[in-house]
Amino acid sequence: MRHILLTALLLAAPAAAQASAAAKALDTTASTDPSWKKAEAEIAARAAGVRAERAKNVILFVGDGMGISTITAARIFEAQQRAKAAGGTYAGFEGGEENLLSFERLPRRAMVKTYNSNAQVPDSAGTATAMTTGTKTRIGVLGLLPGQGAEACRTPQKLPKTLAGIARARGMGVGVVTTTRITHATPAAMFAHVPNRDWEGADRDYPAEDRASGCADIASQLVGFRGGMDVVLGGGLSKFRPAGAGGSRDDGRDLIVEWTKANPAGRFVESALPFRALDPKRREPVLGLFNASHLDFAFDADRKAEPSLAEMAAFAVRKLEARGGGYVLMVEGGRIDHAHHMTNAYRALDETVELARAVEEVLGIVDLKETLVLVTADHSHVFTMAGYPPRGNDILGFIRPIAGGEGRTATDKDGNVLDLLGRPVTTLGYANGPVALRLGKRSLSSARAPTDPDFLQPKAAIMEAETHGGEDVGLFAAGPGSALVDGTVEQNSIFHIMARALGWK
Repeated sequence: MRHILLTALLLAAPAAAQASAAAKALDTTASTDPSWKKAEAEIAARAAGVRAERAKNVILFVGDGMGISTITAARIFEAQQRAKAAGGTYAGFEGGEENLLSFERLPRRAMVKTYNSNAQVPDSAGTATAMTTGTKTRIGVLGLLPGQGAEACRTPQKLPKTLAGIARARGMGVGVVTTTRITHATPAAMFAHVPNRDWEGADRDYPAEDRASGCADIASQLVGFRGGMDVVLGGGLSKFRPAGAGGSRDDGRDLIVEWTKANPAGRFVESALPFRALDPKRREPVLGLFNASHLDFAFDADRKAEPSLAEMAAFAVRKLEARGGGYVLMVEGGRIDHAHHMTNAYRALDETVELARAVEEVLGIVDLKETLVLVTADHSHVFTMAGYPPRGNDILGFIRPIAGGEGRTATDKDGNVLDLLGRPVTTLGYANGPVALRLGKRSLSSARAPTDPDFLQPKAAIMEAETHGGEDVGLFAAGPGSALVDGTVEQNSIFHIMARALGWK
């Protein structure tokens, strides 16, 4: 039924939505940067050939680290896991390869160039800043122009405006949802300005000598966000509470108390059950922080303690829809990236499926005649899918030979293809990364069976953590303004697509 509903939504003819209340000129210092001018011209050229459409709302989904190979493997993983749950297995020409994730059904798509202003292979801070300010910046930097450092915090009027800041100043609703700490790079790019993404809280990651720069830590910037946010859901509670009171702050501030005083009608929740009791139609702001650090991986999560990404995204949309007046919402599937850094393909693909479920849930709520929905990644990973496995081969397993295939392939006693060193070969692998690590009480290792959720994939180079990849990522879209999603675009052009759709001149 959900697939039927989704198909109907995508086939609906787009129409000009209610005009945003923010048709005045877009004034931001980012407009002086060459990367802004390039992206602005890029989207203006595309706009010249399509019918202008106005969006009332924009929802930006970000799969952190969700490169093209991740999407491909995840669509197969999702289908095969579904088949296993139903008591069957895929075989022959029904191996899951024909499956599509929810966002792959969106009608518009483009490729996105992800480099930072000073890096061929980017990080999440620079890439998220590109999407939320309209200008590229340096690796590790949030909400600053390429030439700005910590001193820029002393002159806020010179800082580029963020997506959330612009929307709020124009009377729109604002929300951020993530499976990471809410102060982590991607969600923080919606509201924060710091030269170092690690300055999440007043703790050991933000040394005292650096605090003299005048930049507030990211958690403080969220609580002090001008006009406040309607809904903020994720992890990172330790960055808001003082040491000795369940947090890591060494400045004695309890930002939850400060937020509550600033929002006397607001609701703060820190576990799933009281969160589920909230009425999204009520107008009071909601702050939900469900873990001291990142939310647990979906595979490991206790749903009595932490809501799923789909639950949080649906709540945020319903709340912002009930508010009226248009809104901007970011939803991040942030732990795809973390699983890739561990070279744990199982959790990386499972988190990708979680993001796809959140997209599907949201598409069942919004009206695509008035809401622009974008799904993209900030960057890729050095994650590969290779080795000539047959259709239906377990995407997590060892490669089996293709029946009737040409040539002779060496196999072990279990029928697995062997490399020249006599080792069985997996379909999924990484260019670099660790061979063993701990995740809470669990021990993850390359010595486990490849279908074990705690297996670490083979890699060519051994490193403490796997690295990002520098190739382009996908952008999928539907709704008013989505016709601008086409070809290959600069990453900061995503901001300009959203701004143009909302009527921000």
